Formats: sequence, C-alpha cells, structure tokens
Amino acid sequence: MPSSWVGARTVAKASRPGPYVWQVIKEFMHESVTAVGPQAASENRINLIESLPFFAVHLACLAAIFTGVSWGAFWLCISLHLIRMFGVTAGYHRYFAHKTYRTSRWFQFVLAWLGCSAVQKGPLWWASHHRHHHQHSDQQQDVHSPKRLGFWWSHVGWILCDRYKDTNFSRIKDFANYPELRWLNRFHVVPGMVLAAGCFLWAGWQGLVWGFFVSTVLLYHSTFVINSLCHMFGKRRYDTADTSRNSLLLALLTMGEGWHNNHHYYATSVNQGFFWWEFDISYYILRLLSLFHLVWGLKTPPRHILEAAKS
Repeated sequence: MPSSWVGARTVAKASRPGPYVWQVIKEFMHESVTAVGPQAASENRINLIESLPFFAVHLACLAAIFTGVSWGAFWLCISLHLIRMFGVTAGYHRYFAHKTYRTSRWFQFVLAWLGCSAVQKGPLWWASHHRHHHQHSDQQQDVHSPKRLGFWWSHVGWILCDRYKDTNFSRIKDFANYPELRWLNRFHVVPGMVLAAGCFLWAGWQGLVWGFFVSTVLLYHSTFVINSLCHMFGKRRYDTADTSRNSLLLALLTMGEGWHNNHHYYATSVNQGFFWWEFDISYYILRLLSLFHLVWGLKTPPRHILEAAKS
C-alpha cells in the first residue's frame, strides 16, 4: 500500500470522520481494478448505489447483538446455510452451468428456486457467467480472475459491477427456453424475500437475523472463495491452463466445490471429488436423490481422467 495513500486517508480521518469511512470503502473496492489502468477502472467500476442491498445484508447481521442467539436460531442458520448451499453447488453450478446430470422440469424449478434463495442472482445469470469463466479462465476475458484483478475483484467486486449485471442469454440457450426459469431469473429476489418472511414468522426477529441474514452472509463468502482463493491457494493435481487449485478446507466449507483443479480439468463431472477420500457432500446428496429417481444420468470422470491424475 503506497505511503501517500495511507497519509491521505489519515488526514481525511482527522478532518471528516463520516466521509472518511465512505472514501475508504470506495478506495478499497477499486484498489485492485485501478492497478491495471484507468480504462479497466472505468469499465469495472462498482455501482455503490445498486450495491447497497448487498452491504445492508452484512450490516443487518449486527442486529444479532440485540436479538441474541438460541440453539433454535443457531440450527436454523446452519440448516438454511446447507440447504441453500446445495441449491448453488448442485443446482446453479453442476446442473445449470455444466449439465452434469438430468432431472425433471419441476425439480429443475425447485433447484432454481433454492439457488435464488441464496440471493446470488438468477440461475440463468449465474450459469451464463460461469460458462464464460470456463471458456476464458484466468485469461483477459475472464470476469473474475484473481490473477488479473486481485482477490477483492474475483471474490465479490465483479458481482457489484454494472458491466456484468445483465444475463447473456446466448450462452444459456438450453435453459432460457423455459419461461418459468426466465421469470425466476428476472425476479430472483422473490425466493429470498419469501425465505426471509418465513424465518420471521417462524422465529421472530431472532429467526430473521440468524436464519436469513447471518446464514446468507456465510453463504455468500463460502461460495465466493471458490472464485478467489481456489485460484490462489491449494494443490494442483492437473496441469490446467489456469491457476485452479484443490483445497480440502474449501471443499469442506462448500460441500465439495473446493476440488477446483479437478473441476477445471474435467468440468462435466457431477462429482468434483474424483477419489473416495475427496469429500464431496453435494455429490453424495445427488446420488441419494438418484435412488428416488429425482435426478438421473449422473456423469462421472472416465478412467483416463483418473489415470491422468495418477501419472
């Protein structure tokens, strides 16, 4: 961090306490972007006004100081965190983005609704950007490469940027034909609002704060670390063209998504943990659902992919 920047912030703090906080937030958010030049800074500028709901969800967690916590609220938080994590990992990622298994139209909608309840925008938006990421991983066109624009941008900055707020339907034509998915993609806040209301009706303010706000923030950053930290720390089993890495810790945190190098080497596999010792709870749940014929056609890595790992 440049000493002149530190000095400027110190002066601002002494003279204007209120604007200082706002200025630090703005500078922190643009630090990695401006490092690559003014053009990138202009194109990737974060919309602070439209991002206010995102920051508000984080601030709402502070209400836990006043509501306190009970065992009921704690388990509500953990349960909704895991259920919605599955909506993102097995729904948004492994189904809509990569089509690693098949399901019925009604259960497809259930997966999309669960994913939307995680408040990470719509299924078509999510999957279209993720497909683009795989096509250009860590290259100039990659929307969230930590190699290009740093940790903050890959972790959350790109989501708050106007440049990437629209859905590119040309990348997701296979699912864009379903009107119910297009509706859910447009009104993606509805499942989250319904969940928040349900938490309040179930357990009052404590249920709302822990079941929705705290759970949502934990879910945000648990999934965001795959875009950021899984391209920075971990082991590389396969020699891919990007910086993807495997991480047991992040796999435990994200129900199996931490086997990111495996995934980037063979993205059409429903299991991202290729070997029995690679914990992948999203895959285990999908296997369980297949016993009840809710999902089928689960694609797993062929033998030559597994043999390549051994060599």
